[in-house]
Amino acid sequence: QVQLVESGGGSVQAGGSLRLSCVGSGYDVSSVCMGWFRQTPGKDREGVAVIDIDGVTTYAHSVQGRFTISQDNAKNTLYLHMNDLNPQDTAMYYCAADQYRSRGCSLGSWRFPLWGQGTQVTVSS
Repeated sequence: QVQLVESGGGSVQAGGSLRLSCVGSGYDVSSVCMGWFRQTPGKDREGVAVIDIDGVTTYAHSVQGRFTISQDNAKNTLYLHMNDLNPQDTAMYYCAADQYRSRGCSLGSWRFPLWGQGTQVTVSS
């Protein structure tokens, strides 16, 4: 069964850090475009960070310099390291795979057909 499973969400105070993990099951996360997205109620899903098979990364302006996307190929796991969190970062965070691309990854959520179930991040002021 092909699936992505996120973990690592939680509640932190502003200025804190979290690391989200996304484990691929039946799926090689290092072989295609992978990304992190987030969504709050009533808003569209927002691209946060993406990474291609060469390790080339793209970030949303709102998280540039604070978040880092990375992969551990041995563990088949995608990570999102989040530092200096603020209340505007509060959202449900999803990892996703674009199995049709390996380079030129997009922050557009419509490009990603495979999604995890999400993990909640809440940042208090």
